[in-house]
Amino acid sequence: MAEPKKLRTISDPFIALGPSGVAVRDRLKHLTPENETVLRLIGEHQGTLASRDLKARCADANEHSTDTWATRKRELTKESSSRIAGTITKATHDQWALSRRCQLAHIQNLKAGVRTLTYRLSLPIGEKGTKRAAGGYRSKNDWFQKSRRLATLEHRLEQARTDREAGRVHVVRGGRRLLNSRHNLEKAQLTEAEWRARWETERWFLAADGESGKRFGNETIRVAPDGEVSIKLPAPLAHLANAGHGRYVLAARVAFAHRGQEWADRIEASRAVAYRIHLDVPRGRWYLTASWQRPVVQTIPLTTARSQGMVGVDTNADHFAAYRLDTCGNPVGEPRRFHYDLTGTADHRDAQIRHAITRLLHWTKRVGAKAIGLEDLDFTAEKTRENHGRNKRFRQLISGMPTGKLKARLVSMAAESGLSIVAVDPAYTSQWGGQHWQKPLVTPRRKMSRHDAAGIAIGRRALGHPIRRRTTPPLHHQSDGAGHRTVQADRGVRGRDGNRPPATDHAAIDVSPSGKRTWGPRTPKTVRGVPVELMFTDQER
Repeated sequence: MAEPKKLRTISDPFIALGPSGVAVRDRLKHLTPENETVLRLIGEHQGTLASRDLKARCADANEHSTDTWATRKRELTKESSSRIAGTITKATHDQWALSRRCQLAHIQNLKAGVRTLTYRLSLPIGEKGTKRAAGGYRSKNDWFQKSRRLATLEHRLEQARTDREAGRVHVVRGGRRLLNSRHNLEKAQLTEAEWRARWETERWFLAADGESGKRFGNETIRVAPDGEVSIKLPAPLAHLANAGHGRYVLAARVAFAHRGQEWADRIEASRAVAYRIHLDVPRGRWYLTASWQRPVVQTIPLTTARSQGMVGVDTNADHFAAYRLDTCGNPVGEPRRFHYDLTGTADHRDAQIRHAITRLLHWTKRVGAKAIGLEDLDFTAEKTRENHGRNKRFRQLISGMPTGKLKARLVSMAAESGLSIVAVDPAYTSQWGGQHWQKPLVTPRRKMSRHDAAGIAIGRRALGHPIRRRTTPPLHHQSDGAGHRTVQADRGVRGRDGNRPPATDHAAIDVSPSGKRTWGPRTPKTVRGVPVELMFTDQER
């Protein structure tokens, strides 16, 4: 008898934490040409300072300390102000730390690729693989090409490790993608002038951190309750001021339509609000973004989130597959799908995701659920071609799924709608959902896909129930006239979903040579139907 397949450990579901910050944006309308000129001068000047500070921070590498930080800040203060210098150095440290985290993730990805290639190259050519491990390569040519790739990955891994030990990072102010598009302007559908305008704009620095206790929560970029925007000019540009204390007041007025009251309450109480001004080059529009932190919100208990059922959601490349479940884990109603299109520009993809999430949240509130069950997906380790070999379409599929953005968007928007997100382990949800729920729920008017069944599996796991469904109760009578009855057992009993095997411990009664059981005549237990000659004796007759 073969040993049962060993399943991997499945982690417990948990309530996902809500957003820790808020950001709102409004357009700066009716700016005069003079206003735009001043904004460009400020952005270019402070962008130059930010580039210089990032260069100094990268040169410090692992030798960074509070003394070097103070030295850099003093040098920046001479050409700007103390608050602007603080904002620039903080942004520099955040960017350097992000690069270090990306560097570590890149090293782990390279190690996984080297490990996979080394294992597959050690196998004989043509050896078949299993579900848990890939086999050998198909031909000698494949083996040769992969051996060359192994040498390339090992060289890259050695370089990455050397850079990390030396504290060296590779950072591009303005974005590496935009930098690389300079070498292929035709594919990017840009002219050299358009690319140059975008490149310079992305390297500007027009931001200021908030400061509680100061007027309207920010001393550098100040927005009054009536929408007036004023900027504290850096020292070399102080001659451009049109207001007192070296400030420049813009002609535009802002009014945040979204969270406007929350923003107004903060600035009235002089609580910290950070601002950023940026230019959308293709549209030629200026925008102001306000952001602030929120206190850590205490999540509701898991039992409270499960009190009114759950909506299980399976995330796919082009849609959300959702199914409502009651508190006992039973599917209610019909499956729902919320489609989105992840092709096109980044703005289009983001709008598609937001629209699909909005429809999902509205439907969840309409059916009366308090929580949404969602897989805690992460394809970081599965995107390399070493893991999937020739399956290029599958690699493109999982690489195109923005799982991180989907989770962040859904958690943030659900928190604003008063809903909770229950994150569950994604192990075996599609496989077990299709095995136990897809076929039983199919009706002439309902078509069940594997994704719909996976939504049920996710919802049941979020509710704390096993994915395998409870078997059917006994039939209308105690015999097996309609087939074998399914076994009723507790959730801890193995094999509770199997059919009852036929009885083999006793000889069959009244079995004809054809193999079919025949029933002989018998006397009924009631008076009705009994022959008259059997009801009376001879004397009574």
